[in-house]
Amino acid sequence: MNRATRAAGAAFVGTTIEWYDFYVYATAAALLFDDLFFPNASSPTVALMASFATYAVGFFARPLGGIVFGHFGDRVGRKSALVVTLLMMGGATFAVGLLPTYASIGTLAPVLLVLLRFVQGLAVGGEWGGAALMAVEHAPPDKKTFYGGFAQLGNPAGALLATGAFSLMTLFGDDALHSWGWRAPFIVSAVLVLVGLLIRLRVEESPVFEETDKTGVPIKEVFRTSWRSVLLGIGTLPVAIGGYYILTTFLLSYATGPSVGETEQLILNGLSFAAFVELVATLGIAWMGDKFGGRKVAIWFLIGTAVLAVPQFAVLGTHNTFLIFLMLGVMRLATSGTYGPMAAILAEMFPPQVRYTGISLAYQGAGAIFGGLSPLAATALVGAYGGAAWPAVALLVAMCALSVLCLLVAPRHRDRVPAAPITTE
Repeated sequence: MNRATRAAGAAFVGTTIEWYDFYVYATAAALLFDDLFFPNASSPTVALMASFATYAVGFFARPLGGIVFGHFGDRVGRKSALVVTLLMMGGATFAVGLLPTYASIGTLAPVLLVLLRFVQGLAVGGEWGGAALMAVEHAPPDKKTFYGGFAQLGNPAGALLATGAFSLMTLFGDDALHSWGWRAPFIVSAVLVLVGLLIRLRVEESPVFEETDKTGVPIKEVFRTSWRSVLLGIGTLPVAIGGYYILTTFLLSYATGPSVGETEQLILNGLSFAAFVELVATLGIAWMGDKFGGRKVAIWFLIGTAVLAVPQFAVLGTHNTFLIFLMLGVMRLATSGTYGPMAAILAEMFPPQVRYTGISLAYQGAGAIFGGLSPLAATALVGAYGGAAWPAVALLVAMCALSVLCLLVAPRHRDRVPAAPITTE
């Protein structure tokens, strides 16, 4: 197995585990945490918003994680940073599975939940940038988008495992799910982390990192030389990050709420199918990025996402399994095209010596703004308009427009140091 393939495989496995941990929390926040940790809220909507607020804490921690691990990754090494993030994420997720609920320890329960979510956010803040760079920087010059797609595969794979785990737990019934079943997906993550750690330890350091200047302070250099790239990087990601959570976390709570009335089992199964569609499609989309240009491909699919926003929400409430599955799958295909090429797109926006810090700030800043707030904003807007879906649709379309604009003007940077030769061992 050559270095590029091994790095891409490790990026896939590592990000799968990290995103599994992150999405297990997101699913539980949408379905259960309002009752388990905020039972005294003044209304169901307030309880759900409180649950989403704890979910958002992880996104607000992600830029800090990007700064800390970006510095570590730009100065000590991509590989070392990724080992630490994996252990942090796994430990926090396992601890959530053991956490007492509000009924057992009162207000201390949501406090501990927020603390563990913060640790999760720090870990993910450092994870994605390092995994994406390990894949892209090991890749041949004409295949960077394709190899970067392996880091992007971790998102749908993790989501598929997370929603699949909760779908399995719902088979035991609502009482079992609320009493003990919700804990199992969190606790099982410990086994996945051990597997990922063994794989990640076998990967060589990035050849581009080995040739870079390691003096200076990365965060200072980023804001001195690449602040525009950070802002435009954030602007390219509203749909790739925030749109995803509108169409998963928010959609799950909206579709199973009183305004629509679909069953949890149906929507969880539909989201599992959508995650499978993304898993299958991501590498094909990444290949298209190398052939036609990553930015051009992302813009095509952003337009498709905007067009599909209305029918996506229109089918909810029809109780037609085929239509719901079809739209969830087609929409996920569209959003996959906005996400799949992003590892390579963002990497080329920054020079190698500050690249880990730069892409982490852009990606995690977008996560804090669009990922953390999008489900909360969509919930508040839909609640303010009597349960109508059109505010969520309008929000998604506006995010598509911003993404297209920033992709059109974002800068490019070509490595002066070539990737390592592709040799087999």
